[in-house]
Amino acid sequence: MRPKKSLGQNFLTSAQIARDIVEAGDVTADDIILEIGPGKGILTKDLLTFAGKVVAIEKDSELVSYLNVKFSKEISSGKLEILEKDILDFDPKIMGFYELGYKVIANIPYYITGQILRQFLESDCQPISMVLMLQKEVAERIMGGKKTQKKRKESILSISVQAYGNPQIIKTVKAGSFFPKPKVDSAILLIEDISKDFFSKFSEGDFFKTLKTGFKSKRKKLLGNLSAIFERKHLGEVFQALGINENTRAEDLPLYDWKQLVSNLLKN
Repeated sequence: MRPKKSLGQNFLTSAQIARDIVEAGDVTADDIILEIGPGKGILTKDLLTFAGKVVAIEKDSELVSYLNVKFSKEISSGKLEILEKDILDFDPKIMGFYELGYKVIANIPYYITGQILRQFLESDCQPISMVLMLQKEVAERIMGGKKTQKKRKESILSISVQAYGNPQIIKTVKAGSFFPKPKVDSAILLIEDISKDFFSKFSEGDFFKTLKTGFKSKRKKLLGNLSAIFERKHLGEVFQALGINENTRAEDLPLYDWKQLVSNLLKN
């Protein structure tokens, strides 16, 4: 069975990496796991060893048929459910996940990384945690200015993910752990403590409108970008009150400062 390039398929082939992913998710018999794109089931097998139930979403009908045979016993017992579906059309509320709680653990198609993050982090039915195999560069961008080997700037991606949870790179994964080999290395990213508590003083919509405006033009300073939606005088007063230098750029502001900035800008 050949991987389909159109579906972004790079099958995980390393049993050790599969175990590392499950370990990162701290999977127990009390957990319901949502696996995205199970492929040939190398990760599914380990998830079934530890989880109470696994729901696997697979778009490829050939792989669904293969998995139905490979895991027929687990499916018959009710421990595994395989749904032939595009993950971007999946609603976790329909599965009753809202009441039960669930974790997302997956080696995802890299070309829909951003969409998957938004889908589950912004959902009214958020997972407890997420463990995702991502491109290494994307995982590092999500970490932003948090403690990493390289000093990185913040981005819309890093601030957005950190607003919903606590990301952590578990380990780097070499291209040889997949078939076919991707052109870049990957990384296992854990996002814990997922919630919407960050948005207690303002709406998600207001926060992300301000964030995106702040990053709109990289050549402009943050103050200049935000003047498109806030009065310059008000901006100057808030910057001064918070001790933010007027020459600061959006990429230099960490999550906590963004929270303080938006909260104060939106005060009546």
